[in-house]
Amino acid sequence: MTRRRPIDQGWSLAVGNGSAVPTNVAGRRVPATVPGCVHTDLLAAGLIPDPYHGDNEAKLGWIGESDWSYRTTFSWTDEGDDRVDLVCDGLDTVATVILNDVEIGQAANMHRSHRFDVRDFLRSGDNSLTVDFASPLRYAHGFPDLPHGYDKPYNQIRKMACNFGWDWGPALVTSGIWRPIALHSWSVARLDTVRPLVSRNGQVEVRADVAWAGHEPLLLTATVGGVAVQVAVAPGTPHVEAGLTVPDPAIWWPRGYGDQPLYDLEVTLATSDGRTLDRWQRRIGFRSVVLDTTPDEDGSAYTLVVNDLPVFVKGVNWIPDDCFPSRLTRERYEHRLRQACEAGVNYLRVWGGGIYESDDFYDVADELGLLVGQDFLFACAAYSEEEPLHGEVAAEAREQVVRLASHPSLVTWTGNNECVWGFHEWGWREQLADRTWGAGYYFDLLPKTVAELDPTRPYWPGSPYAGDPDIYPNEPGHGSTHQWDVWWKDPDYAGYRASVPRFVAEFGFQGPANWSTMQHGYHQKAADGDAKIAAALEAYLPPHRDEDDWHYLAQLNQARAISLGLEHFRSHRGRCMGTVVWQLNDCWPVVSWAAIDGEGRHKLLWYALRHSYAPRLLTFQPRGDTVALIAVNDGIDTWQEEIVVRRIALDGTELAAVRLEIDAPATSALTLELPADVATPGDERTELLVAGRVWWTYVSDRDIAYPKAGYDAVVESAPDGTRVVVTARTVLRDLTLFPDRLDPSASVDTAMVNLLPGETASFTIRSDRPLEAAELTTRPVLRCLNDLR
Repeated sequence: MTRRRPIDQGWSLAVGNGSAVPTNVAGRRVPATVPGCVHTDLLAAGLIPDPYHGDNEAKLGWIGESDWSYRTTFSWTDEGDDRVDLVCDGLDTVATVILNDVEIGQAANMHRSHRFDVRDFLRSGDNSLTVDFASPLRYAHGFPDLPHGYDKPYNQIRKMACNFGWDWGPALVTSGIWRPIALHSWSVARLDTVRPLVSRNGQVEVRADVAWAGHEPLLLTATVGGVAVQVAVAPGTPHVEAGLTVPDPAIWWPRGYGDQPLYDLEVTLATSDGRTLDRWQRRIGFRSVVLDTTPDEDGSAYTLVVNDLPVFVKGVNWIPDDCFPSRLTRERYEHRLRQACEAGVNYLRVWGGGIYESDDFYDVADELGLLVGQDFLFACAAYSEEEPLHGEVAAEAREQVVRLASHPSLVTWTGNNECVWGFHEWGWREQLADRTWGAGYYFDLLPKTVAELDPTRPYWPGSPYAGDPDIYPNEPGHGSTHQWDVWWKDPDYAGYRASVPRFVAEFGFQGPANWSTMQHGYHQKAADGDAKIAAALEAYLPPHRDEDDWHYLAQLNQARAISLGLEHFRSHRGRCMGTVVWQLNDCWPVVSWAAIDGEGRHKLLWYALRHSYAPRLLTFQPRGDTVALIAVNDGIDTWQEEIVVRRIALDGTELAAVRLEIDAPATSALTLELPADVATPGDERTELLVAGRVWWTYVSDRDIAYPKAGYDAVVESAPDGTRVVVTARTVLRDLTLFPDRLDPSASVDTAMVNLLPGETASFTIRSDRPLEAAELTTRPVLRCLNDLR
């Protein structure tokens, strides 16, 4: 039986000879954690400050400019195995591996594993292992410059692009053994790779690659759902296929459409006398996925069809949740993905400037029914198609497609993030002349790799991409689009209503991290980011008087912007079939587009997503020269309900009303027209349209004279925390409670509540310590827009 022995103890770290480093680091060897990286080891040793706090990021640039050396000693006993391999699951990035003073291999790709045959270099007893890392910055600068989006040449090295800095993240260029390293001992043969191709009808085609060290006939057995198949394997056979069918399988559905049953698939390789040599185990799910790009009168679709059901994608973009991904655990992935689910999300796009996430990430997505769209790792840059990059890209793509093939949550492969768009839009042609830029990857190598290794999933050349090289890549009527005119060109978010794209794979608006998170430093990486926030605040919300007001208004403004876009796009369900907000998460304390800040706290945007991504959404939308109520039903059952729409004055007086019957079929958007006496205001500045707690204002809140807030607030104990009950005496707009101002551990269950006089709202707070009632019910903890009057 194959044996894998981790080499994760006794490591130490030292800077390489000749590197210019601070005196407290020079000449020192410190304990190292494997998996890990230089930054986390230096931090643990007390030699650097926390890179996320204050301006420490700028003080630590020397780490990425330096060489580093990891070293350990381990004991080994010869047990007669035919082969012993050193398996490095992740080396970041430019590495030389030395065993007992003999160089056994090199690496230059963070995104793939490496296997080195070390049987002849091991010795009984103690063995020394060294992994030397060259400066990734120096390596990247060693190639001719190609266009790229940010300061450093991240496109010249197969490494997490955002590690070099992005418009939301710090430049903290790492080195290290970032995924496990181990000795793998085996005899006769082993399973090199296994990839199951799974169909909704219960068919499972197992394709295995076999590595050989011996020469004898073997048996490969595949078992799933109580069904087994056995295939004879002749000596030296490199590829084996075994097919089986599970009768009447339970179908895996995206969340919101059904359950997520998972089946254990086991593949074993054994000798003819029954001795097991190797075993591979994964969970699979039975489902089908198709990308519908049918041309129509509006252009061409981009619709994800799962189990023959067109799914409206309610998505978010996922970035690496930590600049140092070795710190990411299954528990953290599960917490973050559950936060996404609780916000109504059904789809995660793993963005091309990050990493192929660990198996834990995709396992959790499988369990939760989250769909995953996976970018290949190219972002906002031109990439050489020559060696050494080409060979690394090819090897990386094959490994990752095979590794992820078992996951039912994974539904699409996309060639890149904004590289095709960049070539057409950002002036690259002149800079490149006749040099390659990545087209050979996106239109040839990658689609061929997916077609060969994983034909069960669709491939799309880029995000954005219109589906036809003769059409502008970011044309809203075709394929997938990125909507960045709002924000980068004009922060007036009413601009989202200017078009109805088929699938919006990116759009976003900035807001600050939560108050307690910001105490670790105010970071703003986007060009003119603060000025764009200020421009939108001036257009839509009352003037702020102090920092407390600004923080509330800036978070509220972000939430308002994204809700406006989401509800506009969802109201056109059918033509538009997906929205993927930029972005779900952050990796450090920063002003950014995220809904969950860098310390895991919900921003107001998270609560807005939960409302705007609800399976049943009521939303007022402009239609021509009037306003209509749209009932969006993403469920699989008909939505039938009676709703009253009222036009009211700011003092709560009803001016007109209509009773409407909602009868929205499954997976539809129903437009409910309003009679003129309800839809048309007498005075735009003093009237509202109301359907439950869904409000429509005819002008921006900046121009509405909300009354001074009047309410009664009661604080009481509750089984699940502390409850604050607010009863309105006046109209209250966007009533919100910020308990983390009192206790960084505190969270609240709801936010941005609209109340009419006499209505009541309840806020449940969880915290690690008791909170004072007086503080919970006054500014700046309890806020509403009326405070600004």
